[in-house]
Amino acid sequence: MRAILYALRGGFLVRPLVIALVLGAVGMLFSECEEVYPALDAWVPHVLFPSHADPQVAQVILGGIAASIMTVVSIVFAILLMTITLASMQFSPRILVSFVRDRTTQWTLGIFLGTFSYCMAALPAARALPVPFSPVATVAGAMLLALLCVGWLIFFIHHISQAISVNHIVDRIAGETERVIDELMPYPRSRMSRAVALEPHWAGPSSTVACPASGYIRFVDAARLVTVAKAARIRVRVTRRVGHFVPEGVPLLIVNRADRLDAEVQAALLATFDIGPARTLQQDVEFGVIQIVDIGLRAISPAVNDPSTAITCLDQLGRIMIRWISRDPPAGTLFDPPHVHRVTMPWIDLDGLLDTAFEQIRHYAESDLPVTLRLLRTLQDIAVTTDDPVIRARLLMRADRVMEGSRGRLDEAALARLSDRLARLRLIVEQPIDRVGPGRGLA
Repeated sequence: MRAILYALRGGFLVRPLVIALVLGAVGMLFSECEEVYPALDAWVPHVLFPSHADPQVAQVILGGIAASIMTVVSIVFAILLMTITLASMQFSPRILVSFVRDRTTQWTLGIFLGTFSYCMAALPAARALPVPFSPVATVAGAMLLALLCVGWLIFFIHHISQAISVNHIVDRIAGETERVIDELMPYPRSRMSRAVALEPHWAGPSSTVACPASGYIRFVDAARLVTVAKAARIRVRVTRRVGHFVPEGVPLLIVNRADRLDAEVQAALLATFDIGPARTLQQDVEFGVIQIVDIGLRAISPAVNDPSTAITCLDQLGRIMIRWISRDPPAGTLFDPPHVHRVTMPWIDLDGLLDTAFEQIRHYAESDLPVTLRLLRTLQDIAVTTDDPVIRARLLMRADRVMEGSRGRLDEAALARLSDRLARLRLIVEQPIDRVGPGRGLA
């Protein structure tokens, strides 16, 4: 159900359609109530309607608003398609997910289509036969909606002008990724952080459950998976983590007791997975990182040569990594009841996320001094937010790799600046600072 709701919220279908249907129903019901209770007309100033008994005036106003709104809707769609095309070509096709999920755009389409529905639903009430009737209050509501549409159109143009800014795009992706981290890893990292548990020995013959359709793992309902495993008295190992592509027929699950794996249990196990043709930000932190990395890589490509955008991407990647290391990693081994192993699930670890975030940029920016300097400073920013010596050592290792990659690609003056930045990071790693800092406060 969660996967269905996520998919419905993420397009131009559900929210605009609901708004259009609601406003259409309001127009129809309001006009009927006005016919039953004529006193509602008294609330409308005579300046707007000198004659409250002329249905032709109401028909002209409602029809004119409906026709004008449909023209504006076509303009909005043209602006939207142009923006999506521009963002896809200039930055990355993967960021289209965030554009489609933009609530301002969805509300814009919904309000314009809803105004059209309101006018069309109220138009039949304005009639000359058999008894003349003019829904004056309903027409006044349509005029207010038309004014709202004019103001909303101005706001939408302003919003789109900001939405195609790379700083806004990267900040929005980073914010969405942080929300995924908050949901997936709600507990602050502690000195007793959960270690990777060793999988218990499985007795008896095991069996596999094949993936029913090719696609990416977008969401796993871990609690439901544990419940199904407990009810069937089995242990389950998930072979691929969230974000991985699984071809049809490839084992998705391994179950320790083949004799207890009937068709009903197999269907219940598969129902805990959301598998689709594209990755999403339901549980896939790496996908948010990849979107930002794509923008950074395109920025430092020879065809674009925009180091400022790459630096912005590194800043936001550092923000995401700081949030990640401030939290306890998600549990890879789940138990129910306590001490009874039920499910083993792989998750991306810190090394994997660091590699995804920085390795490609490090490789392609070896001869770009500003980007390389900012990469070292990003690693330094991450290091000062944690007092975990293991994490700091991993960050220092990657900083050494940055320095080694730039040797022979930059002149001595540039290498001296890199060496100075690396020395600062080494000082942080080798001389831990006691603090009550953001690493804990982020939680």
